[in-house]
Amino acid sequence: MSLLAAAGLTAAFLTPGLALGGAAAPATAADKTTFTLGILSEVDSFNPFLGVQSEAYEAWALNYDFLVGYSMKDISPEPELATKWSHSDDGLTWTLTIRDGVKWSDGEPLTANDVAFTLSRIIDDGGPWAVNYGTYLKGATSATATDDTHVVLKLSQPIASLPLLPIPIVPEHIWKNVNVDDLKSYAAEPENGQPVVGSGAFTLVEGTAGGSTYRFERNPNYWGPTPHIDEVVMQVYKSADPMVQALIKGEIDFAEDISPLQVKSLEGKPGITAHFGNGVYFDEIAFNTGAVDPETGQPKGDGNPALKDPKFRHALGYAMDNQLIADKVYQGAAEPGQTIIPPSYSEWRWEPPEDQAFTFDLDKAGQLLDEAGYKKGSDGLRTMPDGSPLGTLRLAARSDATSDTSINTMDYFKEWLDELGIKAEVVPYTSGRLTEVILDGNYDAFEWGWYVEADPDGVLSYFTCDARGALSDSWYCTKKYDRMYEQQHVEMDHDKRVAMVTKMQQMIFEASPYLVTVYITTGEAVRSDRFACFQPQPDPGGVWLIQYGGHNYTAMRPADEAGDCDGVTSAIGATAPSDSGGSSSTFWIITGGAVVVLAAAGGVVLVRRRATVGERE
Repeated sequence: MSLLAAAGLTAAFLTPGLALGGAAAPATAADKTTFTLGILSEVDSFNPFLGVQSEAYEAWALNYDFLVGYSMKDISPEPELATKWSHSDDGLTWTLTIRDGVKWSDGEPLTANDVAFTLSRIIDDGGPWAVNYGTYLKGATSATATDDTHVVLKLSQPIASLPLLPIPIVPEHIWKNVNVDDLKSYAAEPENGQPVVGSGAFTLVEGTAGGSTYRFERNPNYWGPTPHIDEVVMQVYKSADPMVQALIKGEIDFAEDISPLQVKSLEGKPGITAHFGNGVYFDEIAFNTGAVDPETGQPKGDGNPALKDPKFRHALGYAMDNQLIADKVYQGAAEPGQTIIPPSYSEWRWEPPEDQAFTFDLDKAGQLLDEAGYKKGSDGLRTMPDGSPLGTLRLAARSDATSDTSINTMDYFKEWLDELGIKAEVVPYTSGRLTEVILDGNYDAFEWGWYVEADPDGVLSYFTCDARGALSDSWYCTKKYDRMYEQQHVEMDHDKRVAMVTKMQQMIFEASPYLVTVYITTGEAVRSDRFACFQPQPDPGGVWLIQYGGHNYTAMRPADEAGDCDGVTSAIGATAPSDSGGSSSTFWIITGGAVVVLAAAGGVVLVRRRATVGERE
């Protein structure tokens, strides 16, 4: 899952006549159980084919089912709407068995026809339909429902990442009137008091993209475990401090994406449990390597020409002190980064040799710039190889609530560039505006980040030529990389594919469209005196919410009803006594290959990070 919004996103338009259907009226009982989640960014779109920020994925996980889901233990594929799958010997025909007896929230039956419809829009229509999910189906030629419970997926070439198909399935009877032109402006929001139709555990009954409050009611027709809560409310805060105060006051039940200092400050607070969960996420500084019109291939935007040179970009990798960024900007809740596959995915990860790895060495950075022709002039500023002024690099940083780290990272980067003789300025943008700037090509560098799925195909696809104008934000494009991507995408021999993936990482590292800064963790806190049974993902050591899928929204329950949390001993409240006025706050810090809990109900616990994890975006 990316933090980059999709092109042309609007969320206010709903095509006339496309009513979102009806479900049961919102519960009004005085004793209904409401879980309120505090978040720091708005949902960019409730349309699962448009939005790409993590909060949008969380909303979709509540409202829709994936075709194939993710396990809580290691984020590997597991059944959801598809209960099982098989393929022919040549890997070109896949048969998926669809769960029987499922209903949409408006009471209409969900069948294999809805699945085939959703997949076919991605396969046949492409364009905006395929932005978020096209790589999962790259090579698919058709999806056909052979009866109510079976879908046959035909391929022109094998897809190595199958059965990974985390695609939200939408109702054909609602979406059949949404054509390609409508999609970019189709909000998929409540209309005329009617909830959004989905098959997930909850349905969106109130809220619009970019708004401050989103409310989801329990879906009475949900096929899975009946949730123990009646509604979920997502409340957007402008900054983390008031969100944490709201948690302490009991105005919300969960605070997402809080800092190490805030986690630490919650120690000793009655009824609150806090931690740092391991994520599969990296932050990076990305460069404009040459924006073009995706249709014509003609250059566009006003990026600095120096950033088209991989030698220039790579030299700057030695002008970043990622350990300092991890320690100061992320307050220790991060590890210094090198490559686009996080350390948790050790099976796929390429580690640069010691003599090639980025280290903070301004002398080396300067030497490499000199060798590439970017020498200092008489004024101490570096010039282009032809002697013309290099100019001032614009360092775009995100200014919204979750992005203090973005501005602070770019402030440090500016100082290091200054020491190299490169003028730079930090330019703040909201995330939405920065999206537009990137897609227009009117930038030099920006700071952002990506979630990385268990299979690397998704993150690798962001650097292909076909991704330009969509999920590509660096505009990187080479025929050699594209050929390697196509080869790994169809390679069914696992060891051979791993070798290809590591070579591709090395190519990206050397070409440096991205300079990975850190692999980060996520601070979270919950009113554990109110709610229990949050299972980490991955388990152990992972996050409690903003996961892959919506498991914890059906697993969570009032703390006094926790019991053994259905046998999940790693879940909050499953093994510890009920928090009746005491404190069970924790403070997790990343140290090398382990996560150390410094304070956990007065004790010290060591939890190993898993060697491998079984993304999005």
